Amino acid sequence: MGSSDCQHSGSESSPFLSDKSAKVFVAGHRGLVGSAIVRKLQSLGFANLLLRTHSELDLTRQADVESFFAAEKPDFVILAAAKVGGIHANNTYPADFIAINLQIQTNVIDSAYKHGVKKLLFLGSSCIYPKLAPQPIPEDALLTGPLEPTNEWYAVAKIAGIKMCQGYRIQYSWDAISGMPTNLYGPNDNFHPENSHVLPALMRRFHEAKVNGDKEVVVWGTGSPLREFLHVDDLADAVVFMMEEYSGLEHLNVGSGKEVTIKELAELVKEVVGFEGELVWDSSKPDGTPRKLMDSSKLLGMGWKPKVSLREGLVDTYKWYTANAITKQ
Repeated sequence: MGSSDCQHSGSESSPFLSDKSAKVFVAGHRGLVGSAIVRKLQSLGFANLLLRTHSELDLTRQADVESFFAAEKPDFVILAAAKVGGIHANNTYPADFIAINLQIQTNVIDSAYKHGVKKLLFLGSSCIYPKLAPQPIPEDALLTGPLEPTNEWYAVAKIAGIKMCQGYRIQYSWDAISGMPTNLYGPNDNFHPENSHVLPALMRRFHEAKVNGDKEVVVWGTGSPLREFLHVDDLADAVVFMMEEYSGLEHLNVGSGKEVTIKELAELVKEVVGFEGELVWDSSKPDGTPRKLMDSSKLLGMGWKPKVSLREGLVDTYKWYTANAITKQ
């Protein structure tokens, strides 16, 4: 989009990386995504990061968010705060998943616009796409079919966030952009036994089997589904790239573009963890979607590319897990 799109932000005259003293509000800085973005910005020399814990600033409270923006006047906002969870959590707390996410997004996006933020990046997830979207999934698959019923509460909120950014860009010429990452992993991931995602769940199970001296680990399904994973440090790198380089109406997919079968993933996690026993597949259990890959060619075509290989990323994540997560269990 041209500069007429970004009058409010003056994004073309205020590139993100040119002013390391700019105030950058990273919403959700303690989570998997937000913590990686903070590490990246700090490594680049950003000295004025605005960080608030949930107890310091409840983003679901409109008045509190308004007061924060009025007092702090951030230059840039990266919105990585969200209520997230697996299938079980989405099925159990559907009201929370739609209400809390809508509240966070609406409060932060609206306050950011009203208080003169130059540019905002809203982060979503690949679950915004229809259940039967074409593979790899292009950005224009959005709203072309029914969602996966198990997480539609979360997905509808995230779609509303994309549309809110687009609406403010169209109506106010304000520089609000959206990025939709693929499956993420890395330090600060959730390793909870019931509601973690497949990669941290496998890592925890292999680690516990190693510690307990178990002979085997049983994994559901055949191992044949294909999945895409992106290390969260690569996402943080993409966030900085988009803040600097992208000012468009359409959301951008952010993925590695590399697929791995669940079987390959499990064998690699087993190797990284150092579990010597057997990996057994329970093919009586369901496999889930056969393939889920995002088409990230638009972002890749702009010159960004991921740097962390899956093996490197797993080694890094396991180091973090053994140093941090185990003591909290």
